[in-house]
Amino acid sequence: MTTANTLIAPDATMSPRARARLAGVFEALEGTASAGGQVVILGQFVVPGGDAATAHNILAHETLFRFGFLLSLAGVGFHLAWGLLIYQVLKPVNRTVSPVAAFMVIITSAMQAVTALLYLAPLVVLKGGGGQAPGLAAELVKLNGAAFQVDLTFFGFWCVLTGYLVLRSRFLPRLLGVLLMVDGVGWSLYLWPPLATALFPAIAVAAGLAEVPMQVWLIVRGVNNGRWYEQAGISPATP
Repeated sequence: MTTANTLIAPDATMSPRARARLAGVFEALEGTASAGGQVVILGQFVVPGGDAATAHNILAHETLFRFGFLLSLAGVGFHLAWGLLIYQVLKPVNRTVSPVAAFMVIITSAMQAVTALLYLAPLVVLKGGGGQAPGLAAELVKLNGAAFQVDLTFFGFWCVLTGYLVLRSRFLPRLLGVLLMVDGVGWSLYLWPPLATALFPAIAVAAGLAEVPMQVWLIVRGVNNGRWYEQAGISPATP
C-alpha cells in the first residue's frame, strides 16, 4: 500500500545528496548559458539609439548571434532540470510551498523560452530585408529585454519561496535560505523596471552573495542524507 511518505522518497538509484549535487550542476549551467547568451553576447550587438549600427552588428556576426540564441535556448532546458531536482530535494520541507515554487520555475522557464524566440526575431527580420527592417529589429530587441525582465521577476518569486524552504530545512544551511530570499526580493523589483535598474548594483551583489554559495554548496556538499530522511519522515530503506 502506497503511503504519503513513500511519494517523496528518492529513487533507489539516487540519494538526496546526489540529487542535490545534480541540481547544483544544472543551476550553474543555467546561469552560465542564460547570462552568456542573453546578457554577454546580445549586449555586444546592441548600440543604444543606433538602429542601423545594431542591425549591422547582427548581420556582420550572424554566427555569434545564433550561438547566443542557442545558449539562451539551452538555458531553458537547464532551468527546467534544475527546478525539478531542487523541488524533489525540498519537497519534504513543506508540501504546499514547494509545489508553488516549482510552478514559478515553470513560468520562469516559459518566459525564458519566449525571450529566446524574441532573441532570434531581429535576425529573421533583418534577413528578410526592407527599409524598415533595422527599426523593427531594434524594437524586437527592446521587446526581448522586456520579456527578460518578466523572467527575472518570476525568478525572484522562486528565490523567495525556495529561500524559505531552505531556511526551514534541516539538511541545508539556513544562512543560504536567508541570502536567497534577499536575492529574490531584489529580482522581484523588476515588477517596476525603472526601480530595479536604479538599484541593479545592489541586486547584483545580493545575487552573487546568494546564488554562487548556493551552487557551490549543492555541488560540493549536497544535503545531509540522514537529516533529509528524518525531515521526510521515512527510513532510508523505504523503497
